[in-house]
Amino acid sequence: MARLNLLLRFAACLLPFGYGVAAQAENSTFHNPILPGWHSDPSCTQVDGTFYCVTSTFIAFPGLPIYASKDLINWKLASHAWSRESQLPGVSWSTKGQQDGMYAATLRYRDGEFYVICEYLRTDENILGVVFKSTDPFSDDSWSDPVTFGPHKIDPDLFWDDDGKVYAATQGIILQDLDLETGELSQPAIELWNGTGGVWPEGPHIYKKDGYYYLLIAEGGTERDHAITIARARAIDGPYEPYPNNPILTNRGTDEYFQTVGHGDLFQDVEGNWWGVALATRCGPEFQVFPMGRETVLYPVTWEEGEWPVLQPVRGEMSGWPLPPANRDLPGDGPFNSDPDKYDFAKGSPIPRNLVYWRVPGEETFSVTSRGLQVVPTRSNLTGNWGESGSNVLSGKEGLAFIGRRQTHTLFTFTVDLTFDPKQEGQEAGVTMFLTQFNHIDLGIKLLPAKKGKKPELSFSFASQGTGTPPPPQTIPVPHDWAKHPIRLQIQTVNATHYELSAAPPSKPESKIVVGAASASLLSGGAGSFVGSLVGVYATCNGQGSGTACPKGGEAFFNRWRYDGEAQYISATESIPAK
Repeated sequence: MARLNLLLRFAACLLPFGYGVAAQAENSTFHNPILPGWHSDPSCTQVDGTFYCVTSTFIAFPGLPIYASKDLINWKLASHAWSRESQLPGVSWSTKGQQDGMYAATLRYRDGEFYVICEYLRTDENILGVVFKSTDPFSDDSWSDPVTFGPHKIDPDLFWDDDGKVYAATQGIILQDLDLETGELSQPAIELWNGTGGVWPEGPHIYKKDGYYYLLIAEGGTERDHAITIARARAIDGPYEPYPNNPILTNRGTDEYFQTVGHGDLFQDVEGNWWGVALATRCGPEFQVFPMGRETVLYPVTWEEGEWPVLQPVRGEMSGWPLPPANRDLPGDGPFNSDPDKYDFAKGSPIPRNLVYWRVPGEETFSVTSRGLQVVPTRSNLTGNWGESGSNVLSGKEGLAFIGRRQTHTLFTFTVDLTFDPKQEGQEAGVTMFLTQFNHIDLGIKLLPAKKGKKPELSFSFASQGTGTPPPPQTIPVPHDWAKHPIRLQIQTVNATHYELSAAPPSKPESKIVVGAASASLLSGGAGSFVGSLVGVYATCNGQGSGTACPKGGEAFFNRWRYDGEAQYISATESIPAK
């Protein structure tokens, strides 16, 4: 009896903090981010027990990935809403800015059909609004050519009212009727709410609950002042009453490891529990090293009838509603985001679904052959020539010979075997940590110009550029007995802040040569503050040739592509092993 009384008193002490005995038994624990790696501006929904999310991709292609999950933890790449040049002919190659392209999308489901609404931002032209539709989110081909519209602002929401009327809300925050068949927008736009005074009120999402229209927005800019705020009204066009204790979610002004928390979306599971997603950056308040950029985080939401929602603050370890049972039984042939890569590029096999390009690539740049993944070099190198004399070809606007996957782990090892026999000076192929054309760290095999009285020399070339001060470039001759054989190139995180780039014969990994190392700060912010690092391979002739063509020879063949995640940091001092 004494022991029972002690337990009852202990339970009573927990109740004021929301930790009743029953609640304790039901609570789940999970870790953020749920979509590690570059996955910014998430928007999610749940259909028949499966959760679906879309994230921003800017000029990466294919764009607007759709992820699916049964349990909110294991996320499978289902499809890309934008996967064909024919969906938006010529748009990619007319885009100059490194952070132009597909901005924050909204994903919604209605009457058997999925909708992705987004806006493609171009520096020198009007914003292009797009709505893609699909009845099968696990198929690229199922996504329609877009219905286009002409908005003046970014970050569109898509909302159906009870009478079936369709609205688009955008940055500002403004509201317009949208015809989903013609793309026609009503005029003039209605101003709804401009937030609480933070810069860039944007990323709106509208929800109708208990007789109120709730308007969730981001403001403060997508850096350390980022926040989520909320207002509500009895009519969709207002007037909107702000929540008295805004912001409803933020990590600004804290020393938390997860910063920039904002741009949220809310949805329910099959049990009726509310959840939210947002973007966040694992950088700490110093905001100096964050190569994976803005990632997707999950938080429980309590939303009682007639009340304001309560959003749990974002941390690396979270506790909240019971998660659905672990389940990876999903259709489609896309990989799970946190899984390793193991690609051998057998002839006739498709290019893996999680590999992406920087803009739409040239038609014959990439193919899978009997020798592996063939990459035909482009005249533009990874940076490109952006001077007055630089053509679209030399700038890389018409596609780079680069293909990569997101860095999805704090600590990882990436290796690939390269077969490369260049014939002309300047021909180069290798591996890269790539953020933008102005932020990348490269290890190439390159045929250097001949020194007086000697033949051109095949060398390892290490070079980097980006935010801050890059290390000096390094050039090391390729050992003679390595030439004309596959060479294994490696990028490895030696810690949470630095990459090491090395090479070795596949048969003698102990002969590894470390060619260079660089700080991940080079890939943090700068020209790529909205995006995140990709790790992959490239080939270039560094401007040689004419027109669109490099000199003959110089094709690169890649085999045995391996990406192995090792650990995920959930705080500045804590990490968890990769799954």
